[in-house]
Amino acid sequence: MDIQYNNSSSSFVSKKDYFLVAIIGFVSGLLILPIVKNINFNLTTIRGVVMVIALTVLAVIALWVAKIISGKIPMILQIAKFVATGVLNTLLDIGVLNLLMFVFVATSGSSYSIFKGASFIVANINSYFWNKHWTFGTFGSGKSATTKEFGQFFAVSFVGFLINIGIASLVVNFISPVGGISVTLWANVGAIVATLASLVWNFLGYKFIVFKKLQPIAA
Repeated sequence: MDIQYNNSSSSFVSKKDYFLVAIIGFVSGLLILPIVKNINFNLTTIRGVVMVIALTVLAVIALWVAKIISGKIPMILQIAKFVATGVLNTLLDIGVLNLLMFVFVATSGSSYSIFKGASFIVANINSYFWNKHWTFGTFGSGKSATTKEFGQFFAVSFVGFLINIGIASLVVNFISPVGGISVTLWANVGAIVATLASLVWNFLGYKFIVFKKLQPIAA
């Protein structure tokens, strides 16, 4: 019995893959800038530019390393793509969260939970696009979204949403900031902890439920 793999689950990495991961690294670097500014971290313009360039290069290197390892463990490449996409989604999530906290001058309470929900939804839409067409599929494949697939994605993501919101709200609203850090920084800590928890659930749900048909199939 032979096993057929699509590009995302084999050890094959195209130039398009490197280009896409470079975009992820570059955009991620840009998203970090307003976040660090909002938590009052001193970041000069030069350091900001260096950081954006460094993340772009590191993203490409990380995918190259994953390609080498995937020669022995094929799933590593898919996990690497999921992590790269996850980093982008996380920073988009936290970026929108910080924007809302900055605009409405609120870092806790019910307002924080609403902001976190809004930022998670924005990041989730981005997540669907990247995971369907890159992590578990192939850009340019022409495969459009189906009602069933989107419904499954929404269901899995909704559970992840509850995990994300619940843990973030628990950390921020019921646990006092540790180490004397600011409430704004603690709000970001809550967001990161929540994201890590929901990340595991999302990967398993996307891989084995939503995008199962894009996975290796027996022939």
